[in-house]
Formats: sequence, C-alpha cells, structure tokens
Amino acid sequence: MSLDAHLEELRRKHQALADKVEEAQRNPSTDDLTISELKKQKLRLKEEIARLEGAE
Repeated sequence: MSLDAHLEELRRKHQALADKVEEAQRNPSTDDLTISELKKQKLRLKEEIARLEGAE
C-alpha cells in the first residue's frame, strides 16, 4: 500500500470516528466513557496522519 493510499484510509477512518462521536453526543443514552474512548481513537488517528504527512 502506498503512503498516499494509507493516508487516505486513515482519513476515512478519522471521518468515520468523527461521525460516531457526533452521533454518540446526540444520543443521551451514550455514556461519557464511550464518547471519551471514541475521541481518543480519533486523536490517535489524527496524530498518525500528521506524522505520516510530515514524512512525505
């Protein structure tokens, strides 16, 4: 897998997590721990994207 393809896949996963976080925040039955874990996953992806973009 090329670096560009890998970055694109990471961006897709990041956007999917952003959508999940938004949906979870609108749903009152979602607990704060779940939302926090989703946000942490999203941040890890963002950091990985930034690291790989710096390597280009």
